[in-house]
Amino acid sequence: MKLKKGDLVKIISGKDKGKSGKILDVISRRKSGSRSAGKDANKVVVEGLNIAIRHSRPRKQGEKGQRMQIPKPLDASKVMFVCPKCNQAVRLGSKRLSVEGGKDGKRARVCVKCKEALV
Repeated sequence: MKLKKGDLVKIISGKDKGKSGKILDVISRRKSGSRSAGKDANKVVVEGLNIAIRHSRPRKQGEKGQRMQIPKPLDASKVMFVCPKCNQAVRLGSKRLSVEGGKDGKRARVCVKCKEALV
């Protein structure tokens, strides 16, 4: 998965379609620990979007129950990276940076529309 924590993304489908936010957490297949792609693989948690309300019961006498709003993970295919250079929702590619550019042949993510390296 080419998305990383801290990236700005735009939601392209679902109840929050068209909204954008920062990625708080990335749940990939490697992080979930299983070899096969489980149902919780390749998901992202976006700040302030895909909010679900969770009810909690009072545990002690005299305490009140409450409603907590928590961001739920959504599938990575439902979000697109927002390029900081061209300010559009784009796909990401990758390319190897040249040695004369000051980098020693490292791979970098590249905006497909404006061809700028995102270092």
